[in-house]
Amino acid sequence: MRRMLELEHGFRVVDVHARLEPDEGRRQREGLGDPERLEREMHQAGVVRSVVFPSARQGSYLKANNAVARMSVGRPFVAVARVNGARDPADTPAAKLRNLRVRRQDHHTSPADIEQYAYDDRFVGFKLHPARDGLPDQEVLRALETVGLPAIVHGGRGFPPAAVEATLLSYDFPVVLAHFGGYPLDRTLTERSIDLLDRSSQLYLDTSFVRFRDPLERAIMEHPDRVLFGSGTPNVHPNVAVMEVLTLDVPEDAMRKVFSNNPGRVFDALAPAGDG
Repeated sequence: MRRMLELEHGFRVVDVHARLEPDEGRRQREGLGDPERLEREMHQAGVVRSVVFPSARQGSYLKANNAVARMSVGRPFVAVARVNGARDPADTPAAKLRNLRVRRQDHHTSPADIEQYAYDDRFVGFKLHPARDGLPDQEVLRALETVGLPAIVHGGRGFPPAAVEATLLSYDFPVVLAHFGGYPLDRTLTERSIDLLDRSSQLYLDTSFVRFRDPLERAIMEHPDRVLFGSGTPNVHPNVAVMEVLTLDVPEDAMRKVFSNNPGRVFDALAPAGDG
């Protein structure tokens, strides 16, 4: 298979959205989601550090989170702990009724789990995918607020910006809304997420899977300190994701913020001192 060429650019690039699969038998195809391939592709794209988390699975994420943390040792990766919940994130009468009766089970993330992850120096934050993993209950969200670490949140049709605002943004911790809140390729939701930046100071957007140029340029120009580069690897090669930002019509200083400065402010481990 032909290798992609190494990109040559003058930016320090860090990536806030990369997925690993610690179980070889669960990888979609050979090599996809393994640490060696991710590290190689990061090098090709000039990415010096990546935030990583496990792929989706049933039940508890404890073993998968710990496995991803182990895979990160000695590599330019920093792990976030993926968390789940019992609540249905859908904004429907049926979902609201179910949520009145639902209770956290043993396989769901608990407040104690949040505290344990937060004080384990292998993890620098959290990953939530409410549409796939369920929405954590209020006790868990309060625990996230107490520890104050950033949470990367999969946003899109299954958990739109209005739901993010109603359930997460009332808590005081940084929320990095992945895919500009518009996955998959929902331009209307993407624009609503950008609007939401005006109303929430703890909200940030990551660029993974944002294929539309205009919303990317709008968000970077209107909110240059609130957009973070995310590749979405392994589904997207980091080269492609980096090029999508490099080809935008925005000032070089704004690109530098997206690629490095903004991620480094949200995640301390992504600041330049963490590259060593």
